[in-house]
Amino acid sequence: MNRFERFSASGEAELRYLDGDFRVVRPGTFVRCAVTGEPIPLDELRYWSVDLQEAYATPQAVIARLHPERAR
Repeated sequence: MNRFERFSASGEAELRYLDGDFRVVRPGTFVRCAVTGEPIPLDELRYWSVDLQEAYATPQAVIARLHPERAR
C-alpha cells in the first residue's frame, strides 16, 4: 500500500515512514502530528521524519521538532 491508495478502515492509522513514501502497518484514515497532536488525514500527509518515525501537520511543526532554536 502507498499514500495514494484508499483505506476502508476508519480511525488512527499506524505507518512506517520511508524516504518519500510511507507503508501502512495498521489501516486508518489519519495519523497524529507529533508536535501539535492534531489529526492529519492520510491524503494530506506531506511531512514526516524517517529517523524519528513521526508525522507533522505543517512545516512549522517540523521546525519546532527538529530545530527548536529556530521555532517562533
